[in-house]
Amino acid sequence: MSAASAATPPAPITTMANAIRALSMDAVEAAKSGHPGMPMGMADVATVLFTRFLKFNPKQPAWADRDRFILSAGHGSMLIYSLGYLTGYERMTIDELKRFRQLGSLTPGHPEVDPSLGIEMTTGPLGQGVSTAVGFALAERITNARFGDDLINHYTYVIASDGDLMEGVSHEACSLAGHLGLNRLIVLWDDNHISIDGSTDLSFTDDTPARFRSYGWNTATVDGHDPEAVAKAIEAAQDSDKPTLIACRTIIGKGAPNKANTHGCHGSPLGADEVAATRENLGWPHEAFVVPQDVLDAWRASGTRADAAYADWAERVAAMDPSARKAFEAAMDRGVPAGLDELIGAFKKKVSEDRPSWATRVASGNVLDILVPALPEMIGGSADLTPSNNTKAKNTADVKGRGEFNGRYVRYGVREHGMATVMNGMALHGGVIPYGGTFMQFADYCRPSIRLAALMKQRSIFVMTHDSIGLGEDGPTHQPVEHLAALRAIPNLLTLRPADAVETAECWQIALERVNGPSVLALTRQNVPTLRTEHAAENRSARGGYVILEAEGERKVTLLATGSEVSLAAEARKALQAEGIGAAVVSIPSFELFEAQDDAYKASVLGSGVRVAVEAAIRQGWDRWLGYPGATAVAFIGMSGFGESAPYQELYKHFGITAEAVVAAAKARL
Repeated sequence: MSAASAATPPAPITTMANAIRALSMDAVEAAKSGHPGMPMGMADVATVLFTRFLKFNPKQPAWADRDRFILSAGHGSMLIYSLGYLTGYERMTIDELKRFRQLGSLTPGHPEVDPSLGIEMTTGPLGQGVSTAVGFALAERITNARFGDDLINHYTYVIASDGDLMEGVSHEACSLAGHLGLNRLIVLWDDNHISIDGSTDLSFTDDTPARFRSYGWNTATVDGHDPEAVAKAIEAAQDSDKPTLIACRTIIGKGAPNKANTHGCHGSPLGADEVAATRENLGWPHEAFVVPQDVLDAWRASGTRADAAYADWAERVAAMDPSARKAFEAAMDRGVPAGLDELIGAFKKKVSEDRPSWATRVASGNVLDILVPALPEMIGGSADLTPSNNTKAKNTADVKGRGEFNGRYVRYGVREHGMATVMNGMALHGGVIPYGGTFMQFADYCRPSIRLAALMKQRSIFVMTHDSIGLGEDGPTHQPVEHLAALRAIPNLLTLRPADAVETAECWQIALERVNGPSVLALTRQNVPTLRTEHAAENRSARGGYVILEAEGERKVTLLATGSEVSLAAEARKALQAEGIGAAVVSIPSFELFEAQDDAYKASVLGSGVRVAVEAAIRQGWDRWLGYPGATAVAFIGMSGFGESAPYQELYKHFGITAEAVVAAAKARL
């Protein structure tokens, strides 16, 4: 049993659960919007978990060794808001419950992350929470292997819905959890047999426990309204050597005399008459949003159960060797890794001197060979594309799982979306900086999780190689012509497409220093020359766009490019200069960072003459730098449809993405 366990609270557990039911239906009724059924159905399970097992401290919500609770069924958000108020999170007041789903409140319809409110990760897209929880559990074991039981030794609990377990991403992540033997992951499945359309029998008749057993999980089935049965199942799960799924058979909207066990209470208020009838049925005579003092006192006592455990943990941290404590605190602080600037600077200097012609995926691998040994927080991986993504640093051991978590590299298998969710969970847990690789075309498989990383402001680093038609023979299914535009459309995501090995190192530095959002590194399969042959300590890519080659004489043409096409633009510049036409080349590794620069800087980089952009992708997004569509002094050289299967050199010629085409476009507009 958890170190935070204590005697049964003085108020009956059913009465405590009814406080959750009442607050949930009251808030949804006040908002005239929401999902009362799930919190009412899972109130008993949540009460057992929070009063008898969960190790948490509302006064120290960021405690590194707290248990993590993920409400994967985020539509039932009033469950976690009610728990936050009842257990004593200072900012989660009764007034905030009254403001449920209102502008500027702490109680939105689907929360994302705010540990200060007890919200570790609770979100709307089903499947994401339970899948992200796998990352929490994995990060717990990795940090435990590094720092030991005295500092990191906790559980990850999840409440998941039928819908969570239908979504495909949950299959990917839960399969990986079973393979790794993440035995501190305990999922409480709200098995209520109801979805929006009605009975789950309409579409979902899996033998879910059998499926999870095939993944390598333990399973149990209990009456979700029998507190002792729930408690015994959690106790058994805590002692297991496997992750555990506990199927909690519940009644959605329990307590509502007319709407319980129907889809009518899933996503709609109960209505004033049903709320009144529910109060009578539950024996809860109190006014809306009123919790009697004895019940509130019992709940608040549960919020102090772990006070002694926290105090003991804080003493152990204080007694650590200063250097070890510094390393622990640095890892948990989620800041910029120490020494990063020096490591990147030395790499850039050597590359500028040696001038290799590396594919940027190879350059990225070489950067990781420098960074990973020096930065122990970095945990890498790939979706079964390690030799192609170059994401495994030399002499790096795998995270094998099943008791062996001291490696630095995760073999995710062919589970791109699962990988992305697990990375987000690792970032949310803290103590590690996750990065993982796949082909850029499979960014579509990862996109919901990349979007959530951006929304939750988490430092997940996605390495996307084979970034254009430059991958060649694999053909159009693998050639991501529209993906750069799609990724650039996601708010708070940095899409970084470096031109050479120097820019690749700079983009890694940008991604690691960015503590409030994710990054995508778009990397080439084909070789590119080193363009930055004069070493500069400054991270020039950090401004998003810059003049990599200035014009000789008066600038009449500006050639804009990213990634592998920057070297193509350099060839075109050489030809234009040979004809006496002053041409500059601008590299734009990050549209987002360039957009953030002041107007004067952008104007100085872009110039006032002819502008020609070149990128082996579709035009969408480029007109912000070119001018308005159809302007006569601008041109775009790139893709207008899908690719073909052929050696990449032939493809660039076939689609007219050549230095000659750039030169012709520039001259035609002079």
